[in-house]
Amino acid sequence: MLDHGKTVVAIIAAYKAVKCGYQVAIMAPTAILAAQHLVSFKEILGKFGIKTEILIGSVSKKKKEELLNRLKNGEIDILIGTHALLEENVIFKNLGFVVTDEQHRFGVRQRGIIAKKGENPDVLVMSATPIPRTLALILYGDLDISIMDELPPNRKKIDTFAVTKAMEQRVNHFIKKQLKEGRQAYIVCPLVEENEEINAKAVLELAEKYKKEVFPEFRVEYLHGKMRPKEKDAIMQEFKEGAIDILISTTVIEVGVNVPNASIMVVENAERFGLAQLHQLRGRVGRGEYPSYCILKYQGNSEVIKQRMKTMQQTNDGFVIAEKDLELRGSGEFFGTRQHGIPEFKIANLFQDMPILKIVQGLAIQIEQEDSKLALEKNQLLKKLVEQKFKSRIEI
Repeated sequence: MLDHGKTVVAIIAAYKAVKCGYQVAIMAPTAILAAQHLVSFKEILGKFGIKTEILIGSVSKKKKEELLNRLKNGEIDILIGTHALLEENVIFKNLGFVVTDEQHRFGVRQRGIIAKKGENPDVLVMSATPIPRTLALILYGDLDISIMDELPPNRKKIDTFAVTKAMEQRVNHFIKKQLKEGRQAYIVCPLVEENEEINAKAVLELAEKYKKEVFPEFRVEYLHGKMRPKEKDAIMQEFKEGAIDILISTTVIEVGVNVPNASIMVVENAERFGLAQLHQLRGRVGRGEYPSYCILKYQGNSEVIKQRMKTMQQTNDGFVIAEKDLELRGSGEFFGTRQHGIPEFKIANLFQDMPILKIVQGLAIQIEQEDSKLALEKNQLLKKLVEQKFKSRIEI
């Protein structure tokens, strides 16, 4: 039924908030994921008389107006949605609890906007991308951190293989064998720079080749960032329903999609992805009763590439992978894109200097607690420095 332990946590917390008289906002990065949450929340909380609704871009103008009125009047208990929840006209009567799912897809500012729609609501940020415990302390020093490090009971271990171009024939033969047994496959192309045109072209070329030459007897479809949300959602729905055998895509499918029948994840040019992202992609399979496989196709002979492929083959532990990713790539690239809010230090290295950074963080918390306005004499020099560095952004 539910594909994630974290979804269950969000449902229990939302239930408690509603029972205490508050409304709840659940923010997901994609319409597909929001719709998936709607099904899960309604299935469990509907029987308690809790009203859950969804607000995404495709909701008609008339339905949206009616929904926003009911929200303002307190007739909706839980509102699930995408970035649409951030719009000014989305007004809650009594927002007390906010959940952001896949937090690395939302910047710090976006989380702040949704939180301001209530009177100091409780906030839960969730992510399936394991962040090294030490890095999490720095990034989310203002939050209490809980880690769920066990797999759901029926989740299968995924066998991972790193292969070079020379193995292409064997890989295709293996995919065919799985498809003939009724399974489905994902093929993921890497993002080339930040150029959607080039990425779309790479996906289309591969889809064309697979349709005509490699897998003509199967239904092959594709997804990429240039497509309209409605098109993406329709393709994803067909894949979920089993009407598509092979889905070729950029990383748009890395987040939260649950297709239990998909048993193969092939990542093209795996050397271009961070380990945390490869781990996220691998997590799209192994969700049903069938043995599942992740095949990483890579090019290049460098020691770092070999090390990264070896790490993926040796462990399914997201935290071990996250530590290795941080060590090999550095913090700036940890999330694949430089997320607003990740500190870029001039002299410190987040991986090597973690012990001293933890001491500094402890001292910062202590100063904040005993002298938040930096009024004490011993903190005058610090106050001066803070004013110089952040004068445009803060009031002291």
